[in-house]
Amino acid sequence: MTVHADQSAGVAFFVPGPPRGKGRPRAAKRGKHITLYTPKETVAYESTVALAAQQAMAGQPLLAGPVEVTMRIVLPIAASWSKRKQAQALDGTVLPIGKPDSDNVVKAVFDAINGVVWNDDTQVVDMHVRKRYGAMPGVQTIITPLDRGG
Repeated sequence: MTVHADQSAGVAFFVPGPPRGKGRPRAAKRGKHITLYTPKETVAYESTVALAAQQAMAGQPLLAGPVEVTMRIVLPIAASWSKRKQAQALDGTVLPIGKPDSDNVVKAVFDAINGVVWNDDTQVVDMHVRKRYGAMPGVQTIITPLDRGG
């Protein structure tokens, strides 16, 4: 995990591995009651994201005020693809239009860093998201404060 923290410049971190989208809540019957729970894969992924963000914060206080988020979602290239298609995926000719959905990855990351980087993801006022294939899958997140003093 690559981490960086400087409150004036913002916070940046990288979560290695295949990106995961926020899973939908599941329902389970417990006796006479039905309870909702978050899938364990989502919980595990959000814990990994929170750890990377916590390391990036390096004990700094939570960001306050409006922020801009730049996120690069890098998906693994299928080993079963031809060498030609793998090369096209690496150079951006072939783009990932399948799962996970970009918005679900953003939601998983944002939920994981609530209370770690910022108070709440409502502070995000500008967002730039790219989803591509790459040799090193993961999610690079850069958070920049936009508070211009008034």
